[in-house]
Amino acid sequence: MTMTVATDRARLLALAVPAALLGGAYISQYGFGLYPCEMCWWQRYPHFAALILAGLAFVRPSRVLVGLAALALLTSGLIGAFHAGVEYGWWEGLTACSTDLAVGSGSALDAIMNAPIVRCDVAPWSLFGISLAGYNFLISTAAALTIFALLRRSGDQA
Repeated sequence: MTMTVATDRARLLALAVPAALLGGAYISQYGFGLYPCEMCWWQRYPHFAALILAGLAFVRPSRVLVGLAALALLTSGLIGAFHAGVEYGWWEGLTACSTDLAVGSGSALDAIMNAPIVRCDVAPWSLFGISLAGYNFLISTAAALTIFALLRRSGDQA
């Protein structure tokens, strides 16, 4: 299958955006101690799927795989919108907290007692009043819509 320039750009965007967002999430987690809550994890899962689908689209070029990667990005963005709404107090989200247990040697009780408690309704970081979940919504949704537009354009050229 020959790929148009628009499809190539869509495929590259479908791979680069989730890779960059997951990279940023892991840097913030392990580099700056911003541990993810349960809803943060929910946002990461579609990014993993998008990476796999976009990666497969590089191995076997397919507009369908790129479109599915864009759909996964959009899913993460919508989860991010919900999570941001919870953080801003617009609606209620999870009432339970989550934790990130360190697995290793030692006492399981010590690991539980020393694990950070992470609330889904509190933004651990924001820039210009926008939380990480809010940025995920903005970036993932914009990228997904751009990919869909590029795929539509490439379909018109085919």
